[in-house]
Amino acid sequence: MEKELTPTESLAIIENMINKAKSNYSDDSTLYLLWGWVIFICSIGHFILLQTNIIKYPEYIWVLTWGAVIYQIYYILKKEKKKKVKSYTDEIVGYVWMGFGFTMFFISIIIGNQNNWITLYPIILFMYGTPTFISGVAIRFLPLKIGGIVCWGLAFIAKFTADIYVLLLLALAVLAAWIVPGYLLKAKYKNNSYEE
Repeated sequence: MEKELTPTESLAIIENMINKAKSNYSDDSTLYLLWGWVIFICSIGHFILLQTNIIKYPEYIWVLTWGAVIYQIYYILKKEKKKKVKSYTDEIVGYVWMGFGFTMFFISIIIGNQNNWITLYPIILFMYGTPTFISGVAIRFLPLKIGGIVCWGLAFIAKFTADIYVLLLLALAVLAAWIVPGYLLKAKYKNNSYEE
């Protein structure tokens, strides 16, 4: 026969489950920071390489993103093995980013064949904003919502910006959408005060 839990024990179990779910969000900060810094470095690097003509194909700097893809796959597989609690929010956010990843991969193939990246960066900026904003709504984290809105605003500005300078807007977008929220998410988790 199962022992009945006291109200205090029930609350302790609920609190434990909430804390485990919170840890999932802190883990997500790693991926925001990974992709934020990789895209930031590639954007600034591409801009500098275009300005200086140091190498013939400056767009090759974006090969760094494949390293990030490999690390992300390893990281997610490792995280899934350890995860004991998976909430509905985890699933939604995961599927949103999976959809974003497939869309970016498909666009990369199409644009790569046309070698027309810079002119399509406004669309990419807009796409960065969508999963960022949805994630912010899903996990009730205001900096991600703001980051998504910043990406949308920069996508609009990019349409009226000289092609080469759109790379700087891309760097600014990931700074606002992924790098700053990633550090804030990590800090909130460490302080155990995960609130909007």
